[in-house]
Amino acid sequence: MSFLKVSKTKIVNEAGEEVVLRGAGLGGWMTMENFITGFPACEFQAREALAEVLGTDKAEFFFNQFLEHFFADADAAFFKSLGLNCIRIAVNYRHFEDDLNPRVLKPNAFKHLDRAIATCAAHSIYTIIDMHTAPGGQSGGWHADAGTHLGKFWVHKDFQDRFVWLWTQIALRYKDNPWVAGYNVLNEPADPHPACKGLIGVYDRVIRAIREEAGDVRHVVFLDGNTFATDFTKFPERCLERWGENTAFAIHDYAVYGFPAAPGVYERSEEQMKRMKGAYERKRRWMDERGLCVWNGEWGPVYARREYDGEETERINERRYWVLEDQLEIYRKDRLSWSIWLYKDIGFQGMVYVSKSTPYMELFKDFLARKHRLSVDAWGKDDAQVKHIYQPIIDLIRSAVADDAHLKLYPPLWSVEERVTRVSRTILVAEFLVREWAEMFRGFDEERLEELARSLRFENCEKREGLNKALRENAGLV
Repeated sequence: MSFLKVSKTKIVNEAGEEVVLRGAGLGGWMTMENFITGFPACEFQAREALAEVLGTDKAEFFFNQFLEHFFADADAAFFKSLGLNCIRIAVNYRHFEDDLNPRVLKPNAFKHLDRAIATCAAHSIYTIIDMHTAPGGQSGGWHADAGTHLGKFWVHKDFQDRFVWLWTQIALRYKDNPWVAGYNVLNEPADPHPACKGLIGVYDRVIRAIREEAGDVRHVVFLDGNTFATDFTKFPERCLERWGENTAFAIHDYAVYGFPAAPGVYERSEEQMKRMKGAYERKRRWMDERGLCVWNGEWGPVYARREYDGEETERINERRYWVLEDQLEIYRKDRLSWSIWLYKDIGFQGMVYVSKSTPYMELFKDFLARKHRLSVDAWGKDDAQVKHIYQPIIDLIRSAVADDAHLKLYPPLWSVEERVTRVSRTILVAEFLVREWAEMFRGFDEERLEELARSLRFENCEKREGLNKALRENAGLV
């Protein structure tokens, strides 16, 4: 088996032959996310609440069985059957160390990651280890698992020191494993410094730790752009001299037409396709101007669900597949390596999703419907039923701030409306629902917890055929 490496704008094997990585993100697993598996707010809050309701031992039993069943050999076999060759594994730093016992590896810290990498290797699938969370939170997103809209990672050196230490441990463990294609150092950073100094400094330190302290010179290092993997303009000009030639740069290319808040229905018009391609080209322009290697670490539409979207479901999803197919065609022409988001969930975006007839989905059916109505998940939100509640807060802020320039806070992707709903709805309201979610487990014994966890096994999932067909057809293209 060959290690992969970067050669100018391409990823190649040790014989110098180009390898185009086509795959998906294994999210919602070693980094749990609310919209993927159904809990509200952040993973750490769900774990703490469940431990209060069930006790520590039973809660740990459930989460361990969840990890065992969510991704197993059958998942890797199905993934390979589509012709895909790489899985990006999102991990949470909390699996490896405890905030109250920092820089000490937990017992069995690598148990599930080792298993996933070995399982994928058995099916000739590369893996990319994606640090999806960092101590303190590298952004204000729920997926940073910090419970706040402010990324404290950027203002506390100790958080950064722990992060560098952890990457050293990971590189030491996998430096001789050729099935690990590389390390996606930090998912969607949002460094608020205008010159991106914090992020550049962290990248300097992590790459030095991987290459020198851990002695890992063979794995590709994938670096996300700032502001959720969209902005590279403050990166150093001589970046390969600084970080080494075995470095790729990761964009995230979510097309606006793949979401409920899209500016109109996607009809594949010339104007719409031009806008979608233009957004993609802008994200990678900085690298293209310098002859650097680009990897699309996340992209992909979300899909309508009959229980929420009714008779419009098929019409909506037909157009979402158009978005998917048109993005794939853009990537094919550029021979771009990519990792679509997402492999598995409970029915919003995944290639496979947990069947509604499973004990897990039956237990949470009514709770999920209410969570959807309240729009407490930020991802792919449809806030039509509650938007009027938050509009007065937005209006108040706009009327209270005399200078419109002061309404523009970091990150710029968050408008006043987005910031208000992120803070007041997806953080504040969501955290009031966490205990209610946990209470639904009260009184369950290990047999019942095992039954719930087994609901997420591949054989208990349905396949999103339109999505998988498009991926299969593209995977076979040269």
